[in-house]
Amino acid sequence: MVALGAALKGGGLSGGASVALEAVTKRYGTETVVAGVSLAIPAGEFFTLLGPSGSGKTTTLSMLAGFVIPDEGRVVMGGQDMTQVPPRGRGLGMVFQNYAIFPHLNVAENVAFPLTVKGAPKAEIQARVAEALAMVKLTGFEARYARQLSGGQQQRVALARAIVAHPRIVLMDEPLGALDKNLRFHMQVEIKEIQQRLGMTAIYVTHDQEEALTMSDRIAIMDGGRIAQMGPPREVYEKPDSRFVAAFLGEANLLDVTRDGALVRGPGGGAIEAGAGQGTTLFVRPEKVTVSAAAPSGGPNQLPGQVLHASFLGNVVRYAVDVGQGATVLADAVNGPGAVLHAPGAPVTLHWRAEDSRLLAA
Repeated sequence: MVALGAALKGGGLSGGASVALEAVTKRYGTETVVAGVSLAIPAGEFFTLLGPSGSGKTTTLSMLAGFVIPDEGRVVMGGQDMTQVPPRGRGLGMVFQNYAIFPHLNVAENVAFPLTVKGAPKAEIQARVAEALAMVKLTGFEARYARQLSGGQQQRVALARAIVAHPRIVLMDEPLGALDKNLRFHMQVEIKEIQQRLGMTAIYVTHDQEEALTMSDRIAIMDGGRIAQMGPPREVYEKPDSRFVAAFLGEANLLDVTRDGALVRGPGGGAIEAGAGQGTTLFVRPEKVTVSAAAPSGGPNQLPGQVLHASFLGNVVRYAVDVGQGATVLADAVNGPGAVLHAPGAPVTLHWRAEDSRLLAA
């Protein structure tokens, strides 16, 4: 944890600290679970490690926390080498997936715990606890125990405990995984607001793509112990570098295309134009594809097809369209006033702008 007296100056906000991993590698026996990962996180950034199970994201977070020591490489925080420093010496806040709320302590005692073990003055602890509980909207819950709290309230207690000492860096390991969808969204907004208010550096681990897109300043997508792509949410979502990133981060249409000299042709032989890339896999998101009952006009990026089925998703209708040669394209149509619904079996034409698609290596 951070020095308490210093953190109280200037309104108690200590700001964030930069974080860097320099070619860190971790092996367990003959298995390499993190392979030469390097990244630099500026102070105050909300940075997310995103990936499927087994991609190395939790091990990477554990090396940042000090729970795991890398076999190679360095962990640097605030410009200082922390590779061999134990967890309690790194000045971090931590929020775990299971919250780790002490059942024998009430809310106030749980939140105060990091300050209590450091021997902070009683008046200072009370002020800090009151401030942290106000931030997470739990004022008045001080005397309750874990068994008297909902899942969302327990998550708030865990967050308050992580920020009560105003750490410069907070690590979060899938803290919202046990919450229902609506509560999860509200907590995403609250966590982001608190992080920005305190100016902390937040490093967040999740396998939930929507969560990463909503909260992050930048995302590192991990696969097989390596970073497959890193960048701002919109960039990695709209401009994936690989089939893996395109398919993992949201719904994606990935169509095999062929080259005919300078021309690229899709299923059925239609001309294809893409905004970037030189590969033989066409990438386009469903929300970028329009569906029309009109016949193709002969221009590029028009695929005739037949509606296989239509799924009502509330704000959109998602069509699955057979475009021939065993290929199916997903297209999302906004469920707004005057929307035309296409029934299964109806002939349609799909279209998208060149700049909304990319060619990826197969």
